[in-house]
Amino acid sequence: MSLPVRVTCRETLSHEWVEMSRLVDVTPFGARLRLKRPTETGRLLLLTMAMPRQLRCFDHAEDQYRVWSLVRNLAMLDPKKHNGAVIEIGVAFVGKRPPESFTKDPATRYDIANLQSGMWCVQEESAELLAEVDPSDKRKESRHTIPTEITLEVFGEDRQAPQIESTVTENISRSGAAVFTALDLERGRFVKMSTRDGIEVLAVVRNRIVGADGITRLHLQFVGSEWPL
Repeated sequence: MSLPVRVTCRETLSHEWVEMSRLVDVTPFGARLRLKRPTETGRLLLLTMAMPRQLRCFDHAEDQYRVWSLVRNLAMLDPKKHNGAVIEIGVAFVGKRPPESFTKDPATRYDIANLQSGMWCVQEESAELLAEVDPSDKRKESRHTIPTEITLEVFGEDRQAPQIESTVTENISRSGAAVFTALDLERGRFVKMSTRDGIEVLAVVRNRIVGADGITRLHLQFVGSEWPL
């Protein structure tokens, strides 16, 4: 059912974007769609669409169905083959209103708790899953102190004129990196990280810190793919 859908994503308290897309398929409990901007599993999105009334769990008399949706799975796409779309996501419908914690911090990530009255209930992700990307952490995957030259492209309001920075990594692993930066990006924002030899990954900002040397670092976690060390 290829319905037009309006997707609203609040990445942080100060940054929100809206994108028009089309559903790949839909059920009363969730849907699948493609986006030209990245997101990550565990994030909440607001979908607005003219969904058939027999598939709705509320607002049966309204023209538009506005339902908060949790990103449950994500697959990378080739933008050249999918009209500019970079990801395909599967979402679970979670209700008419977001949790109170979302209004305080839109970068909060959630997981499914249970199913009630045809809608999925959510809970905040566990502390283990929410561990910040910090090179001082004792993690299963080692960070390598490799100064790799990279380019960061910020997904902003105007995708035709992205904010771009050339910089280097302080350390890197298959799942994330710490990079030196002059960008003022809050936790929860998304970037594309690439090299001159064609390696590209999408990443989310997990933290922004100023080191003892006075230089700012972004701690990034890669989304949907790994860095080929």
